[in-house]
Amino acid sequence: MKIGNLEIENPVFLAPMAGVTDLPFRLRCKRMGCGLVYTEMVSAKGILYNNSNTKELLRIDPEERPVAIQLFGSDPELLADMARKIEPYADIIDINMGCPAPKIVKNGEGSALMKDAALIGRIVKAVSSAIKKPLTIKIRKGFNPERVNCVEAAKIAEENGAAAIAIHGRTTDQYYSGEADWESIARVKESVAIPVIGNGDINSPEDAKAMLEQTGCDAVLIGRAAQGNPFLFRRCTEYLKTGKLLPEPSIEERVSFALDHAREMAELKGEWLGIREMRKHLAWYTRGMPGAARLRLEINRAGTMEDVERLFLF
Repeated sequence: MKIGNLEIENPVFLAPMAGVTDLPFRLRCKRMGCGLVYTEMVSAKGILYNNSNTKELLRIDPEERPVAIQLFGSDPELLADMARKIEPYADIIDINMGCPAPKIVKNGEGSALMKDAALIGRIVKAVSSAIKKPLTIKIRKGFNPERVNCVEAAKIAEENGAAAIAIHGRTTDQYYSGEADWESIARVKESVAIPVIGNGDINSPEDAKAMLEQTGCDAVLIGRAAQGNPFLFRRCTEYLKTGKLLPEPSIEERVSFALDHAREMAELKGEWLGIREMRKHLAWYTRGMPGAARLRLEINRAGTMEDVERLFLF
């Protein structure tokens, strides 16, 4: 598929997740066949003020391309200026209009933008006019059951220069509870000519195929199901291409993969920070393993790569 003039190898993408989709994790997913990876969401104000944490979020490796850098904010001109500033590092600029986190929504950012379709239009127009690379947006079904306006938001985004739209089939007040409404994704797809990327409840290769078939969307965006399971991209890609359902990874493969991930985290971020940030990933990798509950307790005490290897090299 193509987003703007960018050719993308396969339609299985990694969703942006704060605190999860950092560089080492994105590389893990890319190596498993992910078609497009997104950074964690980056504050436009953080870029403006040269925030050190923001600089780390913008760290890109050539191996992970194509990569979308996701910005969040609510000021059209500031978003346009910061998009122009980071454009050289990205293949796609994406604007977050779907994050339901209360601290983001209270600031009028993320999915709070779904309450103001006119503002969505002004943001998309300002940013798309400021950059040459494709601009995409990520929205939700709506803000709440009384404000289900994803079709309106999608049309306005297309009219103002968006090259693609990702939609999560839940409202803001649902957060991540209940079931995603794939029908809302289908309605958005029917309403615009640009590519639509479906998001919500993709937990297996069969789910990925079902969403593509039921909604007509052009690609799927996998979020929480990829935590501790980058292998899902390999399995989804193979299933969509050949119909072959690859087996789940063995415990040995998961352990080897987790250790490589931990080593990369320690190398890129330093051992002290890298291993502490790795703890949640290690807990996800161990889901379903024998003795996983006890192992997770030990993981939360690990402070060095030697500690991690001692836990897993059994």
